[in-house]
This record gives sequence, structure tokens and C-alpha cells, in this order.
Amino acid sequence: MTVLSFKEVWEAKKRISSFVQSTPILYSEPLSEHTGARVHLKLEHTHPTGSFKLRGAANKILSLTEEDLKKGVTTFSTGNHGISVAYVAAEIGIPCTVCISNRVPKAKVNRLEKLQASVEVVGSSQDEAEERCAELERDEGMTVIKPFDDREIIAGQGTIALEIMEQCPEVDEVIIPLSGGGLLSGIAFVMKSIESSIRVTGVTMKKGAVMQESLAKGKPVTLEESYTLADSLLGGIGTKNRYTFPMTKAYMDKGVLLEEAQIEEGLIFTLEHHKMVVEGAAATGIGHVLHCNDLRGKNVVVVMTGNNIDHDVVTSLLAKL
Repeated sequence: MTVLSFKEVWEAKKRISSFVQSTPILYSEPLSEHTGARVHLKLEHTHPTGSFKLRGAANKILSLTEEDLKKGVTTFSTGNHGISVAYVAAEIGIPCTVCISNRVPKAKVNRLEKLQASVEVVGSSQDEAEERCAELERDEGMTVIKPFDDREIIAGQGTIALEIMEQCPEVDEVIIPLSGGGLLSGIAFVMKSIESSIRVTGVTMKKGAVMQESLAKGKPVTLEESYTLADSLLGGIGTKNRYTFPMTKAYMDKGVLLEEAQIEEGLIFTLEHHKMVVEGAAATGIGHVLHCNDLRGKNVVVVMTGNNIDHDVVTSLLAKL
């Protein structure tokens, strides 16, 4: 399928170069010994915003016209995407409004405000916050920066794959946390464009796996959200999804659902063996690898997506070491 072009990803790499430094790739000796594979970790949590989302946000915002930039940007994400949008907007000095529900913790509000974003509290759901973004776009001309279902966002995330091919060109399989699909779509598109035999595995929590359920039903669906350690993977894919649903369907070779115990195991393993603090979503890949029996002899890259984890969760995990 042709939704994106390889040229767009290279253009994204050039466009975001002043904001995004190439992230390290780390050979994991303990995971390699455990699996019989050669396992590498792509450390996307080392960005200044703590997640890969900086790539897509920077590419989208920097692709706007000067006139659009003056009017500012808005988004309804309060997690890694919202932080990244606010960060880029602050760096280039343009207005940024992040719309949130009244359920968002004060700590996240404080972080957004510290990044000089204007925070609007609207209703009790993200749907209401999204509606407010649409009003800002209609009434004030602000550009809505979508979290994943956007060509420039996908192309920005695809730059990760360019780096993987430079750092580990012998890669046989890439394991990617899956939520809205922007990350997997971008990486998988590039990988498959270079070498179709490279396998792409998407991993997500068992509860509220919207993309996986949508693929099973053959169309975008909505699911009720439940508590999960991989909270960054929660959320819908949009019933009018244009890009990430068809791209995930076309390029993902295997989808894996993880139990909460496996995600916790991934978090603890990362803390104990690599001395790295990452969020639950980032640990899903390791949680999968620890229980995967078909990696022996392969060159595997696991994408570590972010480190924005609640301090209380870290404390509880440390107590189990």
C-alpha cells in the first residue's frame, strides 16, 4: 500500500535534526543470553521530553507555514505527545494550548505549564478536550497536532527506523509497543521498504488493546479503558482513522497481547539488569521477549519508547527487587 513515501521520512529526518539527536542502541547481554538471540534496545526514552513522541511532534510543527505557526498549535494529549508538542512550541516561541479533562493529575498540568503551554481544562473526558481543540482550530486558526493519525507524525516516527538500519543493519525483527499505531506504522513502513523480510511485531497490554481489536473486527472500534501499567498505550485509534489502521494492518507481521504480570516483569528486568527507569509501555517489548521462544539466532531490536513513569510505581517496583 502507498500511504507514505520514503522521501517523506528522509525529509522528516532533515527537518527535525536541530531538535532530535540520534538515540543510542544498546546490546542487551542478559536478554541475549536468555533468548539465544542478539537483542538490542533502541533507547527512545533518552530524548529531552522522555519519549519518541518528540520526533513526530517536531516534524508536524516544523512543516507548518509561517502564518500557521504564528496562530499557534493545540493538542488534546496530556501524555508524552502533549509534552512533546509543548516542548517544540516553547523552543520555537509559538502559542500552544493543551486541552485536558478534569481527570488529569496536577503533576501533569504543572509539567505542561512549566513548558509554557496554555492549559485549558474542559469537561471530564478526552473526547470533550478534543472537541475544544476543534473549536480553537475553527475560531482562532490554531493547528491541531494529532497524536498519531497524521502523515507528518508517522514520518517523524519513521526516522527511528533509519537510525536502526544505520546502527544495526543486520536486524531481523523489530519489536514495537502498539497503541494508536503512529510509531509502528512509521517504523514498519521504512523497514519493509528497505527489506520486506524484516519482521515487525507489535506488543500491547491485554486490557483495552484497541488497535488489535480493530484489526480483528476489520474496522476501527472503541473499547473501555482499564487500569494498566502500560498506561501510555491506552486510548482509541479514532473511528475515522485514515492512516495508522491500514498501515498497521499492512505492515505488522504479528500482534502480541501481554498480561500485566509480563509488563511488570519487563519493568523489573530493565531496572535490575540495565539500571534504566522506563514506563510500562516501554517495558512491553522486554516483557514479550522474556516469554518468546522463536527468537533464537535472530538479530532483534526492541524499541524502548519512554520514561515518564509515576514515582509511586517506581517505588513499588524497587521493593520487589
